[in-house]
Amino acid sequence: MHADAHHISSTVDRIVTEVEKVIIGKRHVVTRAVIAILCEGHVLLEDVPGLGKTMLARSLAAAVGGSFSRVQFTPDLLPTDITGAMVFDPRTAEFSYREGPVVTNILLADEINRAGPRTQSSLLEAMEERQVSVERHSVILPKPFFVIATQNPVELEGTFPLPEAQLDRFLMRLSIGYPEIEDEREMLRRFRENRPLETVSTVASTEEILSIIEAVRHIRVSDVVEGYLLEIIRATRESELIDVGASPRAALALARASQAFAATNGRDYVIPDDVREMAADVLAHRIMATAEAELLGTTQQQIIGTVIEGIEVPVESGNVV
Repeated sequence: MHADAHHISSTVDRIVTEVEKVIIGKRHVVTRAVIAILCEGHVLLEDVPGLGKTMLARSLAAAVGGSFSRVQFTPDLLPTDITGAMVFDPRTAEFSYREGPVVTNILLADEINRAGPRTQSSLLEAMEERQVSVERHSVILPKPFFVIATQNPVELEGTFPLPEAQLDRFLMRLSIGYPEIEDEREMLRRFRENRPLETVSTVASTEEILSIIEAVRHIRVSDVVEGYLLEIIRATRESELIDVGASPRAALALARASQAFAATNGRDYVIPDDVREMAADVLAHRIMATAEAELLGTTQQQIIGTVIEGIEVPVESGNVV
């Protein structure tokens, strides 16, 4: 393995601690964002404005020494505003590629549901392929490449909601949520005189992150744990609360997230608890609840919780190859 599980967990702890200088009292969300980077996945943040989505993305980039770009999605945003464009240079009488903001390590796609479907899909293609095509020019994106896309769940007027097939491309959908009162007081005091981002140090290099990404792929998943994971996926397809269950892509995503979660906890093997822990964040946005479940106000997260409760947890420790 390129990096052992103990090294992975201590590196993740260092990154999370740095980001927590800016995002106070939200360790769960910060850790999940780091896990997504280690899975080469992307995150959709659904929150009202002002809860720290930009700060989360910027501080993550600072902590891992990566480059950062932000794109404000608007109805008139064009695909080339993201991917870059071929520009004519009169001095050489040739076209050359002018980089778009997508050529970065961490990209914040703010209010992704404000842009039209063509522009959305140009970003989603970059997320999936890790390259962009501009006319006949292919550009490989830097590694690591991580997208945090945001959408405001309250404002729906003049927006283009992401179709279900596009939502499936995000590893996790998360919400920062309002802070606890003590955390908010701490934030007021801490940032009264300081610029929060200036306090974040680089505690890992992009090279280190890439070696951890490779190591996470080798975290062991026993047959027993694999069977448990597939039972959860199958149960979403058979549940009376769900119209459309989790896809095969969702199964792969849950497996990768479980491997990363195990590694962040200092283990080189996955246990059933890792799968249970990651299931709601990875699967909730990939299912479609029935009309009856929606009428009762049951959230997708709660539905996944109900599905998991109905499946017996295997006794096997999970550290068997």
